[in-house]
Amino acid sequence: MQQRIVHCVKLNKDLPGLDKPPIPGDLGQKIYDNISKEAFKMFLEYFKMIINEYRIDLNSQESDKIFEQHIKDYFFGGGGKLPEEYVPLKSDR
Repeated sequence: MQQRIVHCVKLNKDLPGLDKPPIPGDLGQKIYDNISKEAFKMFLEYFKMIINEYRIDLNSQESDKIFEQHIKDYFFGGGGKLPEEYVPLKSDR
């Protein structure tokens, strides 16, 4: 089976696309049509950091709204900003 290629608006190059829309609705279809697997994987890592930094309860309905806002900003807005309080972990290397 041949991979589906999209022009990823996040990375600005042609790359393999997602296998299916990641979320239901118009936003999920827009991501499916315009975002590569690589960029979506980057978003998931970014959002894990957001969950941990803000201690988001993933069982709450509010978390769905937060997820949707961050996914819109990350791919189609300002690019996803790190929380002001965020301090990256220092490597022991």
